[in-house]
Amino acid sequence: MRVGQGFDVHRYSDDPERALVLGGVRFDGERGLHGHSDADVVAHACIDALLAGAGLPDIGQMFSDRDPAWAGADSVDLLRRAADAVREAGWDPVNLSCTVVLDSPRLAPHREVMQQRLSAAAGAPVTVTGRSTEGVGALGRGEGVAAMAVALVARRSDDPEGTGAGGPP
Repeated sequence: MRVGQGFDVHRYSDDPERALVLGGVRFDGERGLHGHSDADVVAHACIDALLAGAGLPDIGQMFSDRDPAWAGADSVDLLRRAADAVREAGWDPVNLSCTVVLDSPRLAPHREVMQQRLSAAAGAPVTVTGRSTEGVGALGRGEGVAAMAVALVARRSDDPEGTGAGGPP
């Protein structure tokens, strides 16, 4: 077993047409986050946690914001691709936990759907919790949203050396 942690933060966008997406859920009527993809900080933190647990390159290397192929990308799809890469490397996602730091919008009404979408993409249970900043710092001033995640991965039973080749070299 190995543990990986991930972190992401995005500032709010000045584009009034930009949608806020958190955990694969669109929050209508809310200011969106600036980013190359859909700027889903929840999915991004989960991606980095999974990749770190498997010892793989981080999200910026796998899905570069300089690559036009990822412009506007659905981050839940990127999580699915990252989970596939983790499996190809000989590891299975066991579970993920993600904490989102923001004062609004409230996550509770959307938490179940977020967890379902992220869990389906990761192929493992994902828990999402929200934490208020109590008005402290840049996040408390409403400048952006941050998320932290931790992932547990287990070496696949058919890949005891974690080679990604289905068994020892």
